[in-house]
Amino acid sequence: MDVLVAEQVNWAHYQGQRGGHYESFYQRANHPSRPLAFWLRYTIFSPTGNPEAAVGELWAVVFDGDSGVHTVSKTQYPMGSCRFAADAFDVQVGPARLGPDALSGESGRIGWDLRYASDQAPLYLLPHRLYRGGFPKAKSLVGVPLARYDGTLSVGQREIVVDGWLGSQNHNWGSRHTDRYAFGQVAGFDGAPDTFLEVVRAQNRIGPLWTPPLTLLVLRRGGSEYAFTGLRQARRASGQVEFHQPELWWTFATGDAHTRVEGRIEAPRSAFVGLEYANPPGGTKHCLNTKIAQCSLTIVDVATGRRDELRSAHSALFEVLTDDRSHGVPISA
Repeated sequence: MDVLVAEQVNWAHYQGQRGGHYESFYQRANHPSRPLAFWLRYTIFSPTGNPEAAVGELWAVVFDGDSGVHTVSKTQYPMGSCRFAADAFDVQVGPARLGPDALSGESGRIGWDLRYASDQAPLYLLPHRLYRGGFPKAKSLVGVPLARYDGTLSVGQREIVVDGWLGSQNHNWGSRHTDRYAFGQVAGFDGAPDTFLEVVRAQNRIGPLWTPPLTLLVLRRGGSEYAFTGLRQARRASGQVEFHQPELWWTFATGDAHTRVEGRIEAPRSAFVGLEYANPPGGTKHCLNTKIAQCSLTIVDVATGRRDELRSAHSALFEVLTDDRSHGVPISA
């Protein structure tokens, strides 16, 4: 995919379509040494068959693992006070702005004024041809991996200085949410700040039947990229997700004839917030969401048996999307 086309994929895809649409541009980053993180999401929601009811939404969460208190906010605006440009990376939801190198805004008790930059190319979990057209129904990319953030956050009267926090600018969209997923991301491992992981396990329902779970994984490390995103690889991958215990966890393993990647992402229930996502065709999904999870990763050279270990103590993104209401995580927004 050439540079121009890559930029265009990261622009808004909303065109008032009657078939329903959701689209979010979100930023997340972690403090270099503490379990402290932010997640800021600029969103379009347009219900199926009723684009006149489309709205813009601001979601904001500050995760604080030291205090155990996570601050959550959601603010909704009419589409007339929003801009999601289809010809540039230019987003506005109410007074909040998002551009290719900065973002600012306020939602509830949370405010932000941040700059970000990276020399990394965008990261894709899908073959490039699938970023256009109606299949799959849900698409995502990392527009700016390993982004460095500077500026300020505020939570009420508390001001948090953001100085060199690592994270990413992300973008997802579609006509309906994936029915079930687990999603993980690490922007810089402990002792390996140039390493970036993106992994998802997805499953959809077709009528009364469920598709097999597919696990897609991309790992960038030391100038190399390991992309296990082919359909056969995704179906052969193994894993398990558990979100009913005091600790939520996900194990996964995938690879090819040369390299195998095995991982575990986990966090206590107290690290999560529960969010309710409206689905364009109707109904809602629950997203169990943390940005201060632990991740352990093993990269195996199949030919030699060499095993390299990576770890992130508290800077992994971990989300579970589900219809199961027995998860026990309180819904905050």
